[in-house]
Amino acid sequence: MGINNKSGVILNVFYINCYLKIMNMGYHPNFRMNLVSCFKSGIAILAILISLNLPAQTKLDLTTMSEFNKPTANWHIAGSVYADLNKSHHISFTPGTGILVNIPDSAARKDLFTIFKHGDIDLELDCMMAKESNSGIYLQGRYELQLLDSWGVIKPRSTDMGGIYERNDSKRPEGQRVFDGRAPRQNVSKAPGLWQHYKISFQAPRFVNGVKTENARILKVELNGVVIQENIELSGPTAGSISRNEIAEDALRIQGDHGQVAFKNIVVTKFPDQKPSLSEMSVNIFQGRFEKEPDLSKLKPMMQKTIPTITVNMEGIPKNFYLSQYKGKLIIPESGEFNLNFVSKGGPATIKIDNKVIFPYDRKGGKTTIKLQKGEYPFELILSKYYASEVATISLKLSASNLREYVISDPKVLQLSTKDPVLVEAKENTILRSFMDLPGSKRVTHAVNVGTAEKVNYTYDLNTGMVIQVWRGDFLDASPMWIDRGDGSSKPLGAVQYFGTPTLSINKLANPTAAWVSDTTGTGFISKGYVLDELDRPSFKYNMYGNSITDVTRMLENRQGVQRTIMLKNAADQMYVRLASANVIEEVSTGFYIMDDHAYYLRLDDIGTAKPVIRNQNGKKELILPIQNKITYSILF
Repeated sequence: MGINNKSGVILNVFYINCYLKIMNMGYHPNFRMNLVSCFKSGIAILAILISLNLPAQTKLDLTTMSEFNKPTANWHIAGSVYADLNKSHHISFTPGTGILVNIPDSAARKDLFTIFKHGDIDLELDCMMAKESNSGIYLQGRYELQLLDSWGVIKPRSTDMGGIYERNDSKRPEGQRVFDGRAPRQNVSKAPGLWQHYKISFQAPRFVNGVKTENARILKVELNGVVIQENIELSGPTAGSISRNEIAEDALRIQGDHGQVAFKNIVVTKFPDQKPSLSEMSVNIFQGRFEKEPDLSKLKPMMQKTIPTITVNMEGIPKNFYLSQYKGKLIIPESGEFNLNFVSKGGPATIKIDNKVIFPYDRKGGKTTIKLQKGEYPFELILSKYYASEVATISLKLSASNLREYVISDPKVLQLSTKDPVLVEAKENTILRSFMDLPGSKRVTHAVNVGTAEKVNYTYDLNTGMVIQVWRGDFLDASPMWIDRGDGSSKPLGAVQYFGTPTLSINKLANPTAAWVSDTTGTGFISKGYVLDELDRPSFKYNMYGNSITDVTRMLENRQGVQRTIMLKNAADQMYVRLASANVIEEVSTGFYIMDDHAYYLRLDDIGTAKPVIRNQNGKKELILPIQNKITYSILF
């Protein structure tokens, strides 16, 4: 696994210190004494390492196969990979480092096991599937998360990308032998040959004196930025497990006997068995309206009781005009730096740890970081409830570099205070206009979101005539638009492919190297909205440079992406369409391009005699194409 950077620096200082001492001494009667002194310093430094509670996050070294236990010949380390979109079960690679590739054949097709073993773990990685390929990630070698080319699948099963594979028990009655598989919530997988990003949070089974007391859990799985599994209890090992016996720790395993697959950026975070907790908790309830923090030592509580944790769900307290004082001990099992996330509603609140104010008495709450040594600390939280329009709420979350964020207060309170989201489902061709926020704090104010029942969707910017994003999966979360006061925006629910800062799709250029103008000034740009066809699909229209332009985007067959056609009413010279802007644009075959680091494909379908141009603009690559009457191209993702 390798040592992390901070500990490496400290140990290097130790080595250099010893080396200089010994070299300066030469042969000397005090040589032995100084050598002993060095090792004493080493012991002290190791103590410092332990006290720092250094992060347990490690990126696997993919310069060699040293992270893995006895790898067979089907596993390779590569510098680059390519999976042909049209060729089944095929990945090619070039020599180099940084990418792990599985190319199974009849002579070698064994699974790969890590040298390290794990219990609770967060696993983050990028994977690339060959067309029709199949593989899997086995947590502790026992619980499989499926890897599959599921491009185009509308209703995913447990055997699709991101599914938790079924269990299998031949002793069960016929028809019940395969059970407990979990399909992903939605299919957000990408096309073969594109990198897909996984984030997996796993909680190992719990044991007391060798007896299992709690099943393993998949806490969360994100695929391409979308949560597809959450809080799934695993009743036992899935089919294909290395053993039916469950244990606290074992190796991570990658399936090697099925299909060709590649991995990179594998990051592992291991977690300690213990985490901070509250104990000996009690609450005092004081009646009244306390806008300023009172001296509670001079007041008599109307109610006192012991409680298991911080909660507002208690019998016998008023609905309004009261103050809750929670007191107890905060137990810190290991020294470290801890992140606190505090949310309260109903009135001002404060938190004190070790009699020091962490959050002042106000309504802001917020986030902060504190350093705590191993031990017990006095803990106090106060909430004054006098806002009748708000439900009393307390949520305190903790996290650290080697500790997942968790709710240390009553988690049910947070659930009760959370409003149901407003989700928009596209059961048929559906249009919703909203603001749309893009990465980099860019807000599109005239966004038209277009959804399909096949779950391939896009957003069009009426101000620029640009398709600004596409996504596969569910349609929209309109909660920001409708909950409370609302801000007019919505968010895609699927895996989004962004196309950069909105800019004009069409420009008039004196030559192919001229700068692309993003401002409509001088272009005569006027949006004419859109018209719907018989299937309620929009065709966008606008005027520009004295021409009438029609812009049509339709879903491709088999959910492979979208196809866009741009038409000019009158033939024109020196008009160009900007098809893409990316850090890398690679033409892998005539009219077929891969964008960035295998993020999406672009295919030229009908461009007449026009010749595409890849050029450098503002530190990025642009793919532009002259247009006289009509062009058609597709985005596959």
